[in-house]
Amino acid sequence: MNDAEPGEILFTRQGGIGRILLNRPKALNSLTMGMCEALGPQLHAWKNDPTVKVVVIAGAGEKAFCAGGDVVRLYEDHKAGGSLACAFWRVEYRCNAAIKHFGKPYVALLDGFVMGGGVGVAIHGSHRIATERTTFAMPETFIGLFPDVGGTYFLPRLPGATGMYLGLTGRRMKGADCVMLGIAQALVPHDRLPALESALVPSDGSTEDVTRIVNSFAEPVKDAPIVAQRAAIDRHFSHASIEGIFESLESDAGEWAVTQLAALKKYSPLALKITFRQIHGGAKLSFDACMRQEWRLASRIADGHDFYEGVRALLVDKDNAPQWQPACLAEISESAVDAYFAPLPGDELDLSDITDKV
Repeated sequence: MNDAEPGEILFTRQGGIGRILLNRPKALNSLTMGMCEALGPQLHAWKNDPTVKVVVIAGAGEKAFCAGGDVVRLYEDHKAGGSLACAFWRVEYRCNAAIKHFGKPYVALLDGFVMGGGVGVAIHGSHRIATERTTFAMPETFIGLFPDVGGTYFLPRLPGATGMYLGLTGRRMKGADCVMLGIAQALVPHDRLPALESALVPSDGSTEDVTRIVNSFAEPVKDAPIVAQRAAIDRHFSHASIEGIFESLESDAGEWAVTQLAALKKYSPLALKITFRQIHGGAKLSFDACMRQEWRLASRIADGHDFYEGVRALLVDKDNAPQWQPACLAEISESAVDAYFAPLPGDELDLSDITDKV
């Protein structure tokens, strides 16, 4: 066990509201293994407590809901010869599943940065509330990883090719974009969030009542840049292979396409191949099957090179010069990618207790 450090995740009650506060503001509320280990059992208790009608999750401080998992800690542990990455991902993915199967309204206040692991503790609940301060992204390909924490499930279910685009490029979006894509259900001003939480206290706990309350605080979405880019996204990111996406972008001399291509060329080729396969196939899988697949991928990536090299280059040494292995898409065979998706005999992710009862 890796128990949460005192105060890094807080659980409180106000009437029928169970409140979760991610409380590492200096670290942008990034998730630790201990935080995930604490969150799962608390959701189990609240699911079985009839006096808890709604759960609200928020981040402490002024900058972030949650900027992701604490990957630097995973890198440091690996460098010291440890195996924290696999242990962390197992408990994190089970926590994501606990949210998906919670069964009561779960309201995530996406105020500030919402990235990676932060998306995982928000997106699978019933209600996500964006603000004018929201910055949302799944930036895992930056560091040689894939968009996990349920990205296999929710990304291919976004409109058109937007999920493939977001998963491959890690594009940052503001609150209006999130609402337009269905990532968030409403845009509520930051300064009205306390009033929204207070209004939820007497809720009867039905999805309809929570939606009504949320909508009473929502503002109209006026400017969502993603809308104007949808045609280009769908044209370039709906191809049948990652190589097809590259070729499509290379054939377009427009500024937007040139920018996307330049970004993709910086990322781990292996991560891009895995991410394409992951999102392309995820539309046909159940949520639990998606999480089991992500566990297979993560387990093998934990034994590899690119994730640790990406964290080193971008977050530790910050030289922004990762040495990916392999160095280009052409060096990666389809059979090599297949191996990442293959079953893990005797070590599959067990979600049976969560699916049945959290």
